[in-house]
Amino acid sequence: MQARLKQRLEQQSAHHIDMSPLLDVVFILLIFFIVTTVFVRESGVEVDKPQAVSASRLEQQVIFIAITDSQQVYFDGSQIGVAGVRSSVEQMLKQQQRPVVIQADKTVPTELLVKVIDEAKLAGAATVNLATQQ
Repeated sequence: MQARLKQRLEQQSAHHIDMSPLLDVVFILLIFFIVTTVFVRESGVEVDKPQAVSASRLEQQVIFIAITDSQQVYFDGSQIGVAGVRSSVEQMLKQQQRPVVIQADKTVPTELLVKVIDEAKLAGAATVNLATQQ
């Protein structure tokens, strides 16, 4: 009986598949995809941008500010209002000088848009751009 049990255990171990190489390949692929992925940081709010014929792409390192159709100003996913634009942009510009991109909904009043642009420029932004669709 003991011999029969031993024979069964040997047969089961003979059919064993070694998973180590498979796990190694999966981890290498995971590392490859993580390293090659480009992370673009948006403002965190969905905005219906107006169209422009002369639209062009900007570099990836920009400061995004969004103005929604309900006239709320967002930065990094949180509502900051017009009063919070200057302090938020100043903090970001302390780390590195980069352009500010305003993603304004096409129904936003011009007065609100100008106030946000003024606050960004008063914070020290060298360039302030408007995001549009091509």
